[in-house]
Order: sequence, then C-alpha cells, then structure tokens
Amino acid sequence: MNKNLLIVGIAAAFSLTACKPHMDAGAPSAGVLDFSRYVAVGNSLTSGFADGTLYRSGQLSSYPSMLAKQFAIVGGGAFTQPLLHSEGGYPNPKRILGYTTDSHGIVGLGPVFSTLNDTAGDGISIAAQGPYNNMGVPGIRAIDYLVPGYPSLNPYSKRYFSNLAATPVAEIGRIQATFFTAWIGNNDVLAYATSGGAGKSSGGSFLDQNSISSTAYFAAGVDTVVKKLTENGAKGALMNIPDVTAIPYFTTVPYNGLVLTRQGQVDSLNFAYKAVGITFTLGQNGFIIADPNAPAKLRMIKAGEYILLTVPQDSIKYYGMGSVTPIPGKYVLDATEVAAVKAATTTFNSIIQSEAAAHGLAYVDMNSFLKTLSSGILYNGVTFTTTFVTGNSFSLDGVHLTPRGYALAANEIIRNINAYYGSNVPQVDINTYNGILFP
Repeated sequence: MNKNLLIVGIAAAFSLTACKPHMDAGAPSAGVLDFSRYVAVGNSLTSGFADGTLYRSGQLSSYPSMLAKQFAIVGGGAFTQPLLHSEGGYPNPKRILGYTTDSHGIVGLGPVFSTLNDTAGDGISIAAQGPYNNMGVPGIRAIDYLVPGYPSLNPYSKRYFSNLAATPVAEIGRIQATFFTAWIGNNDVLAYATSGGAGKSSGGSFLDQNSISSTAYFAAGVDTVVKKLTENGAKGALMNIPDVTAIPYFTTVPYNGLVLTRQGQVDSLNFAYKAVGITFTLGQNGFIIADPNAPAKLRMIKAGEYILLTVPQDSIKYYGMGSVTPIPGKYVLDATEVAAVKAATTTFNSIIQSEAAAHGLAYVDMNSFLKTLSSGILYNGVTFTTTFVTGNSFSLDGVHLTPRGYALAANEIIRNINAYYGSNVPQVDINTYNGILFP
C-alpha cells in the first residue's frame, strides 16, 4: 500500500476485549521446510513502509526482516534488503508525533512532517549490490507484475531492480527461493478507497491508478507471481487482503461526528435544510456530504459510510464543513463505494486462497486476523487495537502498521506456517519493537 497522506487529529478513547496470542512451545524446528533462501514479495506492507513513507528503521522493522530472524533459528540463511540511508523518509518526509497549532491558535498533539533532511544518495540505484531478499515495492498492484517497464516508473523499484525494462516478475526469480512469502493485491483495492472512489469500481487496468483492478488481470498477476516463486519447488505462504474499511484511515473520523450542543444550532440547520428533508437534533448527527445523486446534490451521511482521515479538521471545526457546506466526495467513501471495496476484497481473496490450494502453500487470512484488532489483542500486558495513534498497531498514516503491528503480522504468518507445514518456528517478541513514539 502506498498513499501520500495529510493526517491531522487524534482519536483518544477506545474500548477493547483481550486475548493472548498462542506462544509456540517445544524445540525449534524447520520440519520439512528449507529456509536457506527466503524471499518476500509484496508491496509497501512488505517493505516496512510506515508513517506515510519509507525510511531505514522501518525497513529494518519490516515483517520479512522479523521472519528472517526467526527462520535463522531453524537454519535460515542471509536476508538482504534494499536499505535506504535516510530516517526522514524517501521520497516524501515521514510523519512524526508533534505539537500542532490550528487556525485559531489551539495547540494539540498530532502528526506533523519530519524536518530531517537526510535523503542524499537514496535515489541512486543499488541494483549492483543485489539481488535482494525483500522484494517489497510500495505502490505495486498485483496487475503491475504483468507490465514491462513498470520497475522504471516506480521510485522504489527503480532503486534496486536490475532490469528496469522487464516486468517485476523477472526480478523475483533472481534469487532461487527455497521458501517465500507473498502479500500482494492490497493496492488493487486501496487506491480506489483512499481516493474516495475517484476511479472505476471494477475492471481497472494498469492506467487506472485510482480504480479497483480487473478481476481477470488480478488473477493473472497473482498466478504469474506464484508460478515464478514455485517453479523450482519452493514452499511458501500467501497472505490475503485486509478489509481496508477496518483501518484507522477510514474509522477515525466518526460518521456522526457533528455534535450540536445548543438548540439554536439545531434550529438554524433545520431551517437551512428544510427544503431537502434533512433534520438535526441535539447531540450527535451525521455530517452533510456531497452526493451528485441526492436532492440539492447533498445529504446526511449514513452509518456504514466513512469520512477519510484526510478531511481538513480546521474546516470542520471552524468553517462549517460537514454542516453549513457538504464534505466533498474525495473525503468520503459512500455506501456504493464501500460495497464495491468489500466485493472486490472478497473476490480477490478467493483468488489468492485458490492459488494457495493449487500450489500446496500455506494461506494466511490476514483479513480476519487484523479485524480482531478492532476488539483488541493483549500481548504480554500491552493492548493492541486499531485506534489511531494510541492503539499501538497502525502508524501515523492510518494505513500501514507500526513495528509492533508488523510483529503481530509476523507472528500470525509464523503460526500459519507452523500449522500447515508442521514446523516449529519460534514467534517474535512483539514488545521488543516500538509503537508510536511520543515527544
């Protein structure tokens, strides 16, 4: 996943239920698996992308890096990554938690851009030092693996792919993997959702950057990747696509966040919207959103629809966006768009599961696992939820995970590998990694 995000605001309160993840017991063992040449294929989630960009410590805390360390305990070999020099973020600055001042002079704690400028040399090709075991490419979709020349168009793959004119699949085969993980397909849905449904709701091709990908192209992309990875008999694990509407980018701003505390406010808005049949009450109300199919081209948002995290909060708090004027569609995922996202996620996950079954690979249901964060996971006294900033799991872009979140993902992958292949790879100690760092 890769999306340039402007994030403001913090959700502070949360409730949770808890469970403690299973911890492996017994002597570590690879069983029938050979981890000597482990290759990880995927997008920004695989690269260690966080806080709206890629940076060195994020790469070092990527879930493939964590897996490689655990595989080394049972005979795994060297694991190389196309590491950046910078901590400030490449090519865009990363978000850090800091103090902000809104247009009315109110100071609060929230995501701000890092001012660290240490990216010198990060745009230079390091392909000569490859091939690399971590093949995570921020922004890549399953359908992009079919496109000749794609590596030259992506600033991340351009850094370390050896043949920029080939398809991305060619680079995957440079290391003859004995074991692999593949977590691809997220971006085939995500860009449509984070753009507020700006593209096509189905049938998107390579040129349709904000569209949900064509099912046929998606299936072909996944199949091509898996066949390349397994052509020499390698075993591995395929991870499915999480439901993007369950992540903080979509759930932090409540749909009914228009809180009216005075009857005068209620009366004024009811008078203004009387002609289109919209009514308000004291307390929580749905925001007013733009809708080209509604009377007067606007309506009140409904439960099950989402306000994106990028919505300008100053405009909502002080200038009547969402009440006096509607929230523009680019900040909203409406019911029709939500249905398209969920339908595509179900279809694409079915394709991934079928590929795993056809090739005798472990299938990791990351969609179901990450949904458990909504109610909370307790691990060694630390609670993990999907709550923005305070939930420990998601970074400051509201889409990608923190190092601790990636460790949770690594352990779920290990659990499924062990269950499917009969190995006993030890799990990651999640609490050795950071969550959100406070100033």
